[in-house]
Amino acid sequence: MQNKGAVRLFAILLALVCLYQLSFTYFTKRVESDAKAFANGDVAKEAAYLDSIANEPVYNFLFLKQYSYMECKSNEINFGLDLKGGMNLTLEIKVSDIIKAISGYNTDPIFNEAVANAIEREKSSTSDFITLFQEEFERLSPNGQLATIFATVDMKDRINRNMTNNEVVSVLRDETEAAIQNSFNVLRTRIDRFGVTQPNIQRLEKAGRVLVELPGVTDPQRVRKLLQGTASLEFWETYNNDEILARLIEADNATRVLVGGGDVDSTATTANSTDSAAIALLGKEATDTVAANNEKYESLFTYLQPTPQGYGAVVGVALAKNMAKVDEYIQSDKVRRILPRDLRLLWTVKPMEANYAQRLFGPDFNAKESVYELVAIKSTSNNGRAPLEGDVITNAHHNVSQNGSSYEVSMTMNAEGTRKWAQLTKANLGKSIAIVLDGYVYSFPTVQSEITGGNSQITGNFTPEEAQDLANVLKSGKLPAPATIVEDTVVGPSLGQEAIESGLWSFLFAFIVVLIYMIVMYGVRAGVVADFALICNLFFMMGVLASFGAVLTLPGIAGIVLTIGTAVDANVIIYERIKEELKGGKSVRNAVSEGYKNAMSAIVDANVTTFLTALILFVFGSGPIRGFATTLMIGVVCSFFTAVFMSRIFIEKFADKDEKLRFDTALSAHFLEGVSFNFLAKRKLYYVVIGIVMAICLGSLATRGLSAGIDFSGGQVFVVRFDNNVSTVDVQSSLFNQFDGATVEVKTYGNDNQVRIATNYGIDNTEENAQDEIETRLYEGCKKFVPENVTREQFLSEYRMSSQKVGPTMASDITEKAVYAVIFSLIVMFLYIFLRFRNWAYGASSVVALTHDVIFTLGIFSLTYSIMPFSMEVDQSFIAAILTIVGYSINNTVVIFDRVRELFYNMPKAPAIEVMNKALNQTLTRTVNTSVSTLITLVVIFFLGGEVIRGFVFAMFVGMFIGTFSSMLLATPLAYEIVSRKEKKAAEAK
Repeated sequence: MQNKGAVRLFAILLALVCLYQLSFTYFTKRVESDAKAFANGDVAKEAAYLDSIANEPVYNFLFLKQYSYMECKSNEINFGLDLKGGMNLTLEIKVSDIIKAISGYNTDPIFNEAVANAIEREKSSTSDFITLFQEEFERLSPNGQLATIFATVDMKDRINRNMTNNEVVSVLRDETEAAIQNSFNVLRTRIDRFGVTQPNIQRLEKAGRVLVELPGVTDPQRVRKLLQGTASLEFWETYNNDEILARLIEADNATRVLVGGGDVDSTATTANSTDSAAIALLGKEATDTVAANNEKYESLFTYLQPTPQGYGAVVGVALAKNMAKVDEYIQSDKVRRILPRDLRLLWTVKPMEANYAQRLFGPDFNAKESVYELVAIKSTSNNGRAPLEGDVITNAHHNVSQNGSSYEVSMTMNAEGTRKWAQLTKANLGKSIAIVLDGYVYSFPTVQSEITGGNSQITGNFTPEEAQDLANVLKSGKLPAPATIVEDTVVGPSLGQEAIESGLWSFLFAFIVVLIYMIVMYGVRAGVVADFALICNLFFMMGVLASFGAVLTLPGIAGIVLTIGTAVDANVIIYERIKEELKGGKSVRNAVSEGYKNAMSAIVDANVTTFLTALILFVFGSGPIRGFATTLMIGVVCSFFTAVFMSRIFIEKFADKDEKLRFDTALSAHFLEGVSFNFLAKRKLYYVVIGIVMAICLGSLATRGLSAGIDFSGGQVFVVRFDNNVSTVDVQSSLFNQFDGATVEVKTYGNDNQVRIATNYGIDNTEENAQDEIETRLYEGCKKFVPENVTREQFLSEYRMSSQKVGPTMASDITEKAVYAVIFSLIVMFLYIFLRFRNWAYGASSVVALTHDVIFTLGIFSLTYSIMPFSMEVDQSFIAAILTIVGYSINNTVVIFDRVRELFYNMPKAPAIEVMNKALNQTLTRTVNTSVSTLITLVVIFFLGGEVIRGFVFAMFVGMFIGTFSSMLLATPLAYEIVSRKEKKAAEAK
């Protein structure tokens, strides 16, 4: 092999990069281990410990760069919720609600009927809501003008009555996108402030959909309420900081306590609340006081850095980790008695710039820390409401300021807002007006003059993105877009821990089995080289996963194990080709060279088809399925490099030193040696047997159907673990009454004390407290099976292991994507085989065999879902299994067809039946070895991988088992039928 030096260099560099990426996980786990030891079981103490060192250096990389705990945390391998517990939500911001709001909630019957029809069509359509709405409106009123619906007072600057329907729709798209983006920003802000480590929030492909992942959440109901609440936009008057700093000093005095416990007399403070000079210097003085006494005292100013005069409405700043403590002090009765009754203290939504923070905290300030400002809001109304709210905003947009050096935000108000805004600005000249959304201050511009006419500009050195965000915030009052939960998954921490343990054990045993198998079949030296390639493959996979920030899920672990199981295929193909060359009388060195050369085509085809399958899974899948697909793609690339290039360096080195290097053992030396089965002679028998089996499978699918999981049917699923064994019949009877006669299915899930409860109760209910009601009914139905003193909250946290909810629109989308994924994968496989072999016979026969594999697997699930002792539901994981089967089956078929092509080239005058039989016999050892190693791996995962993925693994086991046979007994015979007909036609033509 040429360029060995380049391969060595690349392998070394890749290993160093992977080691670097994995080192973050090591240091993160070490810190967390120290936190657990320090807390000694106290969860709050453990969290406080980690919070206190969040920005402290914990990893000094070669003395070149120091990384804090949070930086290490952000670079470690991420575990999915199914492995560590937490909450996964898909929220939908209803475009229909936004459209209604833009219309001013128009009562036109045609408009409302068009909206209702579009909502119904959206459940089963790939088109977006606005397109469907336009189609329905124009169908109901062919000559109708959308401009008459949307040319409202609020939209007068954007829509006029002379605009065409397409022009109006274009505006609607812009307004809808702005509303969705604002809702997304609000959700992101809420989540960032929720205190969850490594939260994930991202917009999905479908308009209005947002994915939220919250690891470690222990109060799902609080999360649901937080995320579904409608944001309220408000304009507030403010205090200047010098108006209340004296009160803050008093509050600080009142909250001073000895670190060891006990109050401190307020006269002990060095700052006098009535001394104006002290107030002017308060920032420095308070800091110096705290620094001098921080070993003895603790108070409000221990956590809040007060600001000196000149900071407007900002009365103090605090590090992000101290904000909760400041809030605790401010809300205490002791402080509330001191501060003015009309004062509200709210935090800014974004941290302040580092250079400003450094002025307050001094040169030793850690720039990695986030610092937030505390703004003094003045509440002057009797009802406690803001003097002006967001419903008066008619439009807002960002643009370049007049001097051209920055961006500003322009907003327009309606008549009522114009009048109130003029009054508000006139009364607050020289002071700030705070713009508050969702309880956080987004901006607090200073009023320079009275603003009349309802048009205002807000300046503040905004970046384009900040200006756009603020413009969207201002428009949020006009476009209410509450988020509703369409998919909701909760995994308890104990179930997540069990999943990690079972997943890792299954991985460990499967890996060991594969390593032993390679040594048994190919000898110590060749086997160890293959094993070394597998170990390197695993190491590279984990390093690349960490560097990409990929999330490792339970299906992802299955993907790693499967990759390891199938990665031996390349080594098997290479070693079998080397053995063939040795039997032909070539030297070891030449046999190795020819073996790698001749095996390359089949290896490339096999890896490309597997990668394409994983890519299709990634495009059409979501959540854990994407994790599986990501792992599989990375594994394919890594295994190709390690098996083809790295292993060759060692094999060639051994071959140079030992001319007697063997690639077999006493056990495998004569395995399938000299076989000469006439596979094609009985092809008609295969067709009959396959036809009968297909008829049975299709009949079962037509009559019994499949057990559709909630991914496809919609509904709720709970996994509940009791202290003692329970009867599923008794549990189902009890729950049937609680769920008002809705469909309820209860099955044993793993052990006899654990059940899986599925129901369609309340699936269409999108109200904020809908899930709370369902969980209450679940508790009431299961209450008789748990101790009497168990409360609802205890039941949900200790007995409910996991829950999942999928709404009907989400289920429709998932079903549609699943169908597309399977169909698209078959088309891609056909095109690849056709282009690769330049013969439609190979592509057509491959697709027929793949279709057979899919139908067979579906049929087995249809026939056995009611009798198997584990879940046989068809869900997203099942679709992942089907596509993996497609990839594996085509992998087998490609290897056989590759040998057929080679033999046709070497034996141009041989009849097709002889060539194809010979190809099947020559690849039989490879087929058996790869299939056995993969199937053994799946057996290990099936028994040790846990209940969660048992159905998924069973589907892959069935599919890969039948896929091996279909490659030999269906795809190849069908290809022969087509090729032989061409031969006959060619012979007749002569």
